[in-house]
Amino acid sequence: MEKLTQQEEIAMLAIWKTGTGSVKDFLEQHPSPQPPYTTLASTIRNLEKKGYLTSRKTGNVYEYTPAIVESEYKQKFMSGFVKDYFEDSYKALVTFFAKEKKITPEELKEIVRMIEKN
Repeated sequence: MEKLTQQEEIAMLAIWKTGTGSVKDFLEQHPSPQPPYTTLASTIRNLEKKGYLTSRKTGNVYEYTPAIVESEYKQKFMSGFVKDYFEDSYKALVTFFAKEKKITPEELKEIVRMIEKN
């Protein structure tokens, strides 16, 4: 699947939160500042073209449904992110955050416990 723009990702978060719905439904879940209705409608059409949404017409309104679950998108996004920015090394990713002091020793210990548990 094609990578999403920041605007598309924000829209998808509102869509995943809503589930199946119309542009109006998604606009209500969109964080502030909310885009104009027409902008969100255009973004949603782009998401459908990219294969992230399916649609069906009910009366005069199109209802959209996510074609990919949020966890699947996150997994694909993170895999690509680690590959592109950290030479496909999760160790390099964690090391980066440790050096930048974005992760505490307690959090690292918790991560190790989670790894050992699974």
